[in-house]
Amino acid sequence: MRLRNVKGAKEKILSSRYNIDNPFDNINNWNKVFNNNNPIYIEIGMGKGKFIIENAINNPNINYIGIEKFDSVIVRAIEKVEELDIPNLKFIRMDATRIDEVFNKEIDKIYLNFSDPWPKDRHAKRRLTSPIFLEKYDKVFKNDNIIEMKTDNIDLFNYSVDSLKGYGYNIEYITNDLHKENVDNIMTEYEERFSKLNIKINKLIARK
Repeated sequence: MRLRNVKGAKEKILSSRYNIDNPFDNINNWNKVFNNNNPIYIEIGMGKGKFIIENAINNPNINYIGIEKFDSVIVRAIEKVEELDIPNLKFIRMDATRIDEVFNKEIDKIYLNFSDPWPKDRHAKRRLTSPIFLEKYDKVFKNDNIIEMKTDNIDLFNYSVDSLKGYGYNIEYITNDLHKENVDNIMTEYEERFSKLNIKINKLIARK
């Protein structure tokens, strides 16, 4: 959900060393941004950043990029890391529709956590697992296409399973009640809230 009226959000974002202000300038050169050739994982719609920040801290040999389109949301992630030193983490403020203009065969994994379900049929093309986006992802993945998705919305989840399979992905892992399974799991802010309400979380891992 978009946050409103965050005073000085734009200024905080622009001044942060974690922010990439002109991501389009870095296409084909993201290894230089991180000064290494480690794998790059991106989260599209990172919200306030809890998931990607914890992953970056726990996995220093993987580079993480969080993508979010609202200043008022991404600034909350920047506030969390302002006093921390996490060299394998960057944030980009942009719309996901332009993702193939920013990366070219450079990404190893995409996370889609609690994406907007766009429930109306006429908006299906806006879903981040629609064929329109899956085609864009083909252009950004380096080798295998690997997508990890979590959502509380069963309709979006079922749509995504069908869309991914129809596009040639194999579903390697799937559950409709993630928190009942004994698996490593870093929660997002939404997920923590849903867990307290006993709302079931769906998760899949798909590879093409």
